[in-house]
Amino acid sequence: MSGTLVSGTCAGPEEVSDLQSPLSSRFREPLTHARFQELFGGAEPEPELPPEPGLPWLCRLWRRRARACSGPGAWRVLLARLPPLHWLPHYRWRAWLLGDAVAGVTVGVVHVPQGMAFALLTSVPPVFGLYTSFFPVLIYSLLGTGRHLSTGTFAVLSLMTGSVVERLVPEPLAGNFSGMEREQLGARRAGAAAAVAFWSGALMLGMFMLQLGVLSTFLSEPVVKALTSGAALHVLVAQLPSLLGLSLPRQIGCFSLFKTLAAVLTALSRSSPAELTISALSLALLVPVKELNVRFRDRLPTPIPGEVVMVLLASVLCFTSSLDTRYNVQVVGLLPRGLLVDAGGNTQLAGLFSCMVVLSVLLWLGPFFYYLPKAVLACINISSMRQMLFQVQELPRLWHISRVDFAVWMVTWVAVVTLNVDLGLAVGVIVSMVTVLCRTQRVQCLPLGLAAGTEIYRPLRENHKLLQVPGLCILSYPAPLYFATRGQFHRIMEWRLGLAERSRQGGLPDKGAEPIRVVVLDFGGIPFADAAGAREVVQLARRCQEAGICLLLAQCNALVLETLTRAGLLDRMTPEQLFVSVQDAAAHALERLKPTGPKICTV
Repeated sequence: MSGTLVSGTCAGPEEVSDLQSPLSSRFREPLTHARFQELFGGAEPEPELPPEPGLPWLCRLWRRRARACSGPGAWRVLLARLPPLHWLPHYRWRAWLLGDAVAGVTVGVVHVPQGMAFALLTSVPPVFGLYTSFFPVLIYSLLGTGRHLSTGTFAVLSLMTGSVVERLVPEPLAGNFSGMEREQLGARRAGAAAAVAFWSGALMLGMFMLQLGVLSTFLSEPVVKALTSGAALHVLVAQLPSLLGLSLPRQIGCFSLFKTLAAVLTALSRSSPAELTISALSLALLVPVKELNVRFRDRLPTPIPGEVVMVLLASVLCFTSSLDTRYNVQVVGLLPRGLLVDAGGNTQLAGLFSCMVVLSVLLWLGPFFYYLPKAVLACINISSMRQMLFQVQELPRLWHISRVDFAVWMVTWVAVVTLNVDLGLAVGVIVSMVTVLCRTQRVQCLPLGLAAGTEIYRPLRENHKLLQVPGLCILSYPAPLYFATRGQFHRIMEWRLGLAERSRQGGLPDKGAEPIRVVVLDFGGIPFADAAGAREVVQLARRCQEAGICLLLAQCNALVLETLTRAGLLDRMTPEQLFVSVQDAAAHALERLKPTGPKICTV
C-alpha cells in the first residue's frame, strides 16, 4: 500500500543473518501491557480515610488536612513563608556583611534616580517613584527567597500603568496650571496609580491562591522579548517631549506612538535649546557608562553609578546657573519629606541597606533634587532601555533556528508598536497559541524502519540503511490526539493503510504492492487523548478488523491507555495487542507473518 512499502533490494529468509538483523532471533518474549502488569504490577493507590457520614465534603476535607498537620510540618510552612528564619541564623557576619552593605548601597543609589525617572512614565510626581523603590524592597527582604534579586520599579510596568492613569485622569486642555492645580492633578493621578497597584496586587494574590502561576508558561520567549523591545520603543518616543523641552499632552490608546511622533514634529520649532543641550550631554555620559558596565562586568567591583553622577552634576549646574528661571528649564521641584549580584551581595540583607539609601532621600536629602532637570530623568529612562532595544539583533539567529518563532516575534513587536503594550501582549499570546495549534494540525505520521544490526526504529526518510518487512507497516504518530486532530488522524490512517478506495492526498495505492496485514502504531509521541480522539482510535480498530488487518498499539502512556480503554478499545482489541515497546510489537508481528515466509527489504 502507499506509504508502507519502499522500493529496494529484497533478501530471502536465508540471507537475513547477513544483514545482522535482530528480527531473525528472539531475545525474549514480546512484552504486552497486560504481561507487564502481571510481572511488575502497577502503582498502589494511596489509602483513603473512611468516609464520615453526616458531614459536608468541605468539613471532611478540613479534618483530613488537620489530621495530616503536625508540628514539624507547621514549622516547614513557616520557614517557607518567612525565609529569614532559614538564612538569618546561619548568617556569616564577618564574611558577608561588608558585601551586603556595598551591594545594598550601590543598588539603592541607582534606585533613587531610576525611581524618579520611572515615575514620569507613570505620570505621577517623582517622589512616588522613591516610594515604589522603598516599600517593595523592604517587603521582599523579609518575604523573598532570591538573594540576588533587585526589586523595584520597572519601565514596562510603569508605562502600562501610566497609560491607565492618563486615561482615568487626563490632563486638562488648558496648558497653563497654577501650582495648586498641578498639585491637585498629581494627587488625583497618584490615587489612580495606587488603585491600579492595589487591584493588581489583589488579582495576583487571588491567582496565587488558585495556583495559576502556570499561566506564565504561555508567555513564550519570543513574545516576552518582542514585548520588551516594543515597549522600549514606546518609552523612547514618550521621552522625546522631555528631551526637547516641550510641554505636550501624553498620547494614549492605539497608535499612541505615531500620535506622539506627529505632535513632536509639529512642535519641534518650540523646543528649548537649553534642555536639548542638557539631554545631549546626559546621553553622552550615560550611554558610554552603561556600555562599560556591561563589557567589564566581571572586572569592576561595583557598577559605575553613572545615573547618580549625572543627577548630581545636573542639579548643581541648574542651581548655580538658575536654568529654571533664566531658560525655563523644567525641574523636578520639591520632593515632600517623609513616607508612604554583580555588586557583591550575599543575602537578602542587601535589600535592607538599599532601603536605607532610599529612606535617607525621602527623609533628609529630598530638597537637594529640587533643581534636577526632567530632561536628565528622561535620559535615564532612555539609557535604561538600551538592552531592550538591542534585542532586535537576535532576529537573524531566531530566523535561523525557527521561522515560526521569528514570525511570532515580528507579529508581537508590530502589535506592541502599532497598538499599545497591553493589546500587543494579548496579540502575541494569541498568535503564539495559534502557532501551537497549527503545529498539531501539520503532523507528519512517518513509517518506521529498523536500523540494521540494532533494535532501533527510525523514520524511513531519515536513513537509507533501514529494513522493512513487506506486509508490515509501523507508523509513528507524534502529536496529541484530541478533537482538533481527530480528522487529521482519520485521513492519515486512511491514506497510509489504504482503507479508502481513493486516497485524498496521493492517488490510488500501488496495484503491485503487497497488501498490509499487520499495522503497528507507535503512540509514544501522544502525550494525551480526549474522548473524541479515543473514539477515533476505536473506529480505526473496527475498520482494520473489517479489512482483515491486525492492529497493534505500542508505547501508550498510562493516561492515554486509560482513556482508550474507557472509550471501548478492548471491545475491538484484546490486551495481547497492546505492547510496551515498538520492538515487542514488531516481534509479535513477525510471528504472525512467519508462515508466509516474509522477506526483508533493504531501504
